[in-house]
Amino acid sequence: MSAVLLDANGIRRTLARMSHEILEANQGADDLVCLGILRRGWPVAKRLAFALTQTEGTTIPCGRIDVSSSRDDAKAADADESEIPFSIADKNVLLVDEVMYTGRTIRAALNAIAKHGRPKTIQLAVLVDRGHRELPIQPDYVGRVIETAEDDYILVKMSEIDGEDLVELQSVSERAASQ
Repeated sequence: MSAVLLDANGIRRTLARMSHEILEANQGADDLVCLGILRRGWPVAKRLAFALTQTEGTTIPCGRIDVSSSRDDAKAADADESEIPFSIADKNVLLVDEVMYTGRTIRAALNAIAKHGRPKTIQLAVLVDRGHRELPIQPDYVGRVIETAEDDYILVKMSEIDGEDLVELQSVSERAASQ
């Protein structure tokens, strides 16, 4: 049976809390920029950058990073859809994704970031951490930690892509039935 973990208000409150944690850990927003991993990490990053901007009163630049050409578990994409309209050199990059699972997407993102410059630091923020790492990568900021079975699925919907905001836990059989 699927379970709603976060609705639209829950996502908004979670990102607001995370923004305060990020600003506290960084002692403000100096040299802070956000990069959202395509696809659903990008709208999460935009919202997080907006929350950071509202709290700090300083605009936090936000870009998107396409990791498809850096993955080791899929065919490389022909086009790079990254859009980073600012320099990341000597910046504190806040890398954002919607779900942390094995760590492979984050490893690919680190390689993709290296193609765009050398930041001062890279910090990782995820909306949901579901465990089951294959690589020794841990997020610095987590919205929710969800205990899952390996064959469970975390479905994240963002209004910019899906028309609604929702985080839902689905079993493998529910996932197969919905496709």
